[in-house]
Amino acid sequence: MTTTQAVEQLQRVLLPRAGEPHDVRSLYLLETDGTPRSSWDSRTTAHIPAGAEVSFQTYFNAFPASYWRRWSQLNQVVLRVEITGQARVEVYRSKIDGSRIGCGGQDLSDTTNNGVAEFVLDLAPFEDGGWYWFDITAETDVDLKSAGWYAPAAPGPQVLPDGGTVGPFDKRVTVGIPTFNRPADAVAALEALASDAAVDAIIDTVIMPDQGNKHPADEPGYQEAVAHFGKRFFEFRQGNLGGSGGYSRIMYEALGGPDGTGEAGKAESPYILYMDDDIAIEPDSVLRALQAARYAKTPMLIGGQMLNLQERSHLHSMGEVIDRGSFMWTSAPHVHYDHDFSEMPLSYKNNTSKDPDVKDSRDLHRRIDVDYNGWWMCMIPRHVAQEIGQPLPLFIKWDDAEYGLRAGKAGYPTATWPGIAIWHMAWSDKDDAIDWQAYFHLRNRLIVAAIDHDGDAKGIVKSMAKATFKHLLCLEYSTVAIQNEAMKDFLAGPEQLFDVLETSLPRINAMRKNYPDAVVLPTAADLPKPTGAPGVPTKDIGGRLAPIKKGMWLLKGLKHSLSSHNDEHHEAPQANFAPIEARWFSLSRVDGATVTTADGRGVVYRKRDRDKARELATESFKLQKEVLDRFDEMQQRYRAAHKDLTSLAAWERIFGNGS
Repeated sequence: MTTTQAVEQLQRVLLPRAGEPHDVRSLYLLETDGTPRSSWDSRTTAHIPAGAEVSFQTYFNAFPASYWRRWSQLNQVVLRVEITGQARVEVYRSKIDGSRIGCGGQDLSDTTNNGVAEFVLDLAPFEDGGWYWFDITAETDVDLKSAGWYAPAAPGPQVLPDGGTVGPFDKRVTVGIPTFNRPADAVAALEALASDAAVDAIIDTVIMPDQGNKHPADEPGYQEAVAHFGKRFFEFRQGNLGGSGGYSRIMYEALGGPDGTGEAGKAESPYILYMDDDIAIEPDSVLRALQAARYAKTPMLIGGQMLNLQERSHLHSMGEVIDRGSFMWTSAPHVHYDHDFSEMPLSYKNNTSKDPDVKDSRDLHRRIDVDYNGWWMCMIPRHVAQEIGQPLPLFIKWDDAEYGLRAGKAGYPTATWPGIAIWHMAWSDKDDAIDWQAYFHLRNRLIVAAIDHDGDAKGIVKSMAKATFKHLLCLEYSTVAIQNEAMKDFLAGPEQLFDVLETSLPRINAMRKNYPDAVVLPTAADLPKPTGAPGVPTKDIGGRLAPIKKGMWLLKGLKHSLSSHNDEHHEAPQANFAPIEARWFSLSRVDGATVTTADGRGVVYRKRDRDKARELATESFKLQKEVLDRFDEMQQRYRAAHKDLTSLAAWERIFGNGS
């Protein structure tokens, strides 16, 4: 019998789903040009033809060693590969700059240790970054029967911030998926969880708060999915309380409610996994997140990364932080948005350009530390939820950021973990910075800043003023109007947050109907032909002359914005702008223009109104000054109310009244 040092699997080596295009295949394996292509009938086994060279230095199959080095109890990891046939298995690691270092290899065949190779690999060299991976060169036809990364020992107790310990914990999780009028997506998420036996085996409970009027229960496939999970599945219908209301319901039920006796919480899962409904899931990510959480040195939040649902080989971000000056979320240091693995695999280093800003994959080898992780996928230990409480009642936006910041302050960090991921619509396909969501962006940012930000609000107000100025130049009057409402509601204090949880969105949508830039028309073709806007730039510029050029554009834009408008351009637009062209330097020099929505499904007709712009600007800057002047007061009020706002008892008043 073959002895093994592989005790618990941390990460399976996966093959792409059948029919995936070449760019998506690059997330799983890389094949040398000119050699025969591999084939597979399952996600975990492959046939590699003689002469083929296959590398698993890929997003889903390389091992993010620096994250395990920093956050886990492990000092070593075991790579286990099992084949039939004859092949060479070569193991490599990378340094922080992506440089490759050989770590040894083995000639493997059926007659060598039954076709099994194990490599015990040290995690010590990965203080700041680096991955492990392996390549296979097939001497004969080879069948890869299985491969994976393993822990050489079971997880031990985890150290708490106060020096005590908890755990170790079983491999069990409650999965929560809130849904709002996406019945097909919700059913697809349930089917994905049920499709993988290994994932299904560790799911104690599935909780689905349904907040819409288009119910998953009416969707084909729902009954079969629910029947699969049986008594493990719980659906809760409630009013539209937004993401925070949906996720709070999941945590509330997973903990058994205020008295701990709720049916959905009887399994007492040691982990609660949040996932959006409008995602595509790589099921193994559930197992990977659970193992990262179980092997962590201290209880911590494990976040999944976001891949682009429209461009599926693109990684949205390696992680985000809060800018402590402006108190706005932003990419963490060394993070580059929208990385395309099909063009730039982990091995890609652009050595031909001397431009320090040129795109390559070097920074993907760094360990990226974050402040929080979005709730498109996030694993939260039950112990942390019990200690620090429920999400804030913010409807949408900033609830996940606040929870990560709160957990961090309590001594429970967050890691956004490579190779743990879902596919989600990219932000570039949404207008959430200017549509109704802009209200929640600003109101909730101010609330979280009052709770978490130390010091005055000068940097925050400065960034708000800059944004207001830009919105007005872009003729986005509805955005400024609802952001003014956001400041008023922030200044109203924490006492009304639960009261407006279900009513804020209808109120904001009603306000937006009064502004043409918020009314979506089917097509610009239904309007008169554009009259023309000569001299209006539509493309940004870079380089040495950019500041001078933009300064000239700004002066011309300001001059035009301060002049009286021409009503004729409110009947016939001067231009039809695509989203990429609708910038401050183009819109500030027209009196009327259509702008296509980010999803391409319609247009809005933006119309310059000097008096309305002056009225909105006056109100906005007055409110910004009030925010600055009263920020100390608001900090005291929101911090004093925080414990109640995040308590099970407070949320029981919402869930218990039939919402």
